[in-house]
Amino acid sequence: MKTFILLTVIILSSAFALKTNFLAEQKKYPRVKSAYADKEALLTEKLKSADLSLDNINILITVFKNEHELNIYVKKKSEKKYKKLTSYDICSSSGELGPKRMQGDGQVPEGFYYIEKFNPASSYYLSLGVSYPNQSDKLKSSAASLGGDIFIHGECVTIGCMPMTNDKIKEIYIYAIQASQNGQSKIPVYIFPFKFSDTNVSKFKEKYKSDKTMLNFWSNLKTGFDKFNSASEEINVKVDKEGNYLF
Repeated sequence: MKTFILLTVIILSSAFALKTNFLAEQKKYPRVKSAYADKEALLTEKLKSADLSLDNINILITVFKNEHELNIYVKKKSEKKYKKLTSYDICSSSGELGPKRMQGDGQVPEGFYYIEKFNPASSYYLSLGVSYPNQSDKLKSSAASLGGDIFIHGECVTIGCMPMTNDKIKEIYIYAIQASQNGQSKIPVYIFPFKFSDTNVSKFKEKYKSDKTMLNFWSNLKTGFDKFNSASEEINVKVDKEGNYLF
C-alpha cells in the first residue's frame, strides 16, 4: 500500500511539474520569448480592463469564415461564462464556404474543435494545431484521406488554415499558452461558415437552396452557435452515428 501511495504521489507530482513547466518550456523558443517581450504588457493591460489576468484565464476561440474573423473569449478559471475580449482579422483564405471533407480540397473546416498542438518553431512563425478531423468529419466523409494539419498560424499565407499576421499570432499564441498553463487542457475552437444573423441565414439559404446537405449541416452548426451565444459557456458537444452534432 505504501508503495502504491508513493507511486501515485510521484505520478501526480510529475504531471503537475509538466504543466508547471509548460510556460517555461515554451519560452525557451526565441519566437515565444520575443512574443512575450513584445506583447505581455499590452495583453496584461487589456485583460486588466476586463478584470482578468494572464495567470487566471481560460479562453475560447470562434471563427467566421465569410467575415474573415477570429474572436477570443475569456473567463476566469473558476467561472463558467465567457466574455468576448477581442477580434482579429484572418488575413488570407482558401477554399469556399462549407466543411472540409477530403485532403487537398483547400477547405477550412467547419465545426467544433479544440487546440491540440503548440508549435513554437513553426514554418509559419507560431502555430496552434486544430483537432481536425473530428468524429463528425470522419462520419460525414467517404474520402480515403480527410487530410489534417489545420492551424491558426502566422505568415499570412494559407491552404485550409486560419492565418494571421506575425504580429497578431504573437497575441493569440500567448493567450493560448497562458490558458494551457492555467490548466485548460482543451481550448475550444468553434469554426462557422458565417455569422448566423437573420440576414445571413436568409442570404445563404437562398444562395445554396439546391444543396440540401450543406443547408442541413449549417442548420446543425447554427444550433451550437445559438447555444453558445445564449449561454456564453463552452458547449458540451457530442456526435450521433450519422456525424450530426448533438448539444
